[in-house]
Amino acid sequence: MNANQESKKLAVTAEELYADLKSEKPLLVFDLRLKEHYIHEHIEGSVHAVCDSRAKETIMPRIPKGVKIVLIDEDGTISAETAGMMASYGLDSYFLKDGIKGWNKGLIKKETHSTISPEELWSKIKKKENVILVDVRQAEEFSDFKIPGSINIPLSELFKKENVNKIPRNKQIITICPHGNRSMVAAFALARNGIDALSLTGGLAGWGQVLNSQVVSREESIVVQVEKIGKGCLSYIVGSKGQAIAIDPVYPAEKYVEFARNEGLQIVKVIDTHQHADHVSAARELAKITNSELYMSKYEQYDFESNRVGEGDIVIVGDSKIRVIHTPGHTTGSLSYVLNEKYVFSGDILFVEGIGRPDLRNNANEFANDLYDTLHKKFLTLPNEVIVLPAHHGEQSSSKNGIYYTTIKEAKNLSILKLLHDGFIEKVASTTLPKPMNYEKIIQINRLSQPVPVLEIANLEIGPNRCAISTS
Repeated sequence: MNANQESKKLAVTAEELYADLKSEKPLLVFDLRLKEHYIHEHIEGSVHAVCDSRAKETIMPRIPKGVKIVLIDEDGTISAETAGMMASYGLDSYFLKDGIKGWNKGLIKKETHSTISPEELWSKIKKKENVILVDVRQAEEFSDFKIPGSINIPLSELFKKENVNKIPRNKQIITICPHGNRSMVAAFALARNGIDALSLTGGLAGWGQVLNSQVVSREESIVVQVEKIGKGCLSYIVGSKGQAIAIDPVYPAEKYVEFARNEGLQIVKVIDTHQHADHVSAARELAKITNSELYMSKYEQYDFESNRVGEGDIVIVGDSKIRVIHTPGHTTGSLSYVLNEKYVFSGDILFVEGIGRPDLRNNANEFANDLYDTLHKKFLTLPNEVIVLPAHHGEQSSSKNGIYYTTIKEAKNLSILKLLHDGFIEKVASTTLPKPMNYEKIIQINRLSQPVPVLEIANLEIGPNRCAISTS
């Protein structure tokens, strides 16, 4: 059988597709045209799709072989070729004969509302709206990291009636995957079964870029904690007399301008605690867009210009005084900042329920020794009432009124800080943890002077932060 004859076998007429859409049989209808053409008009029940290398790698292998797939393009040319390729993978794939031009059953003139943005989802979660988060990744992907409260039903399992019947039909369903491809297919499959489902735009990569701010204090100084909710990164805005400094800012940088403005502040200084390995620092970008002074540790190598600070230096913001202390252990050049002797911004050294890991620069024993000295000689000697504001929180960390913090008094009760020197070194240096995804490239970006690849940030940062050692 030649290619033309094989292609004809995969063609379906408008009448056949119309009948399939009206039936209850498992069906996926992918519109491969340009997004703007799909939005202008499309077949009701179809979903826009991009058939690229990522789709081939992440979606096609996870579609059950028994689900009928119909592809649509302008005239049936590209869809015929793609259907043949998908059929070679063992999928039950077809294309609409003559494409959208051959459809005579009426078209929808506007895009069907089938997605939800990460910001919209966060708003629903904050308002405690009745939504169910269905993560359609494989079980091993789900176990690595996830949005808290989500459930896992892999995409291939969503086509089984027994699994679909477990999902409530009176609640809003949000489908989730790494980048929004599998989740779009899942939302479509659920909609075919009468379940109101929306796909999370940009997936977990997009979720990782949402920022939320919480005011810690408005007393002597204004202190705002900024959480990168999908990543667990914590950064800060500290203000006094209308001026502010941003500590450990993350992307998107422009959000800090908004958060500061909400408190009547203008950012005039930007500083990092250390050279981050799990996320791309927005310090340079924020300093640029706010015309602020940029500060970095003088103990670390950076290939761009900044004011270098170290042990004993004082940074003034309005009437507030920030004392710099050198706190090596996570990195050799890590700094922490003591605000008015009441708060300490601890970077990745001391967390709410753990301590920083010393192994990301491949010298765990030496760094573990530094970490012990830093914790016992720099942190635990601070007054008990000093509030510790870290640069991360873990998935299991609990907040207090939406704010992640601890105190020096509480930190002294961490089991790992009760170990003597040798026991501490042995435990910390021997602890084996997965490295943050893309950490070597992220370190390089944060060190070099080249422009930050903004469009790549979401994909580079996807995954858990993995910067802490458990205290147990």
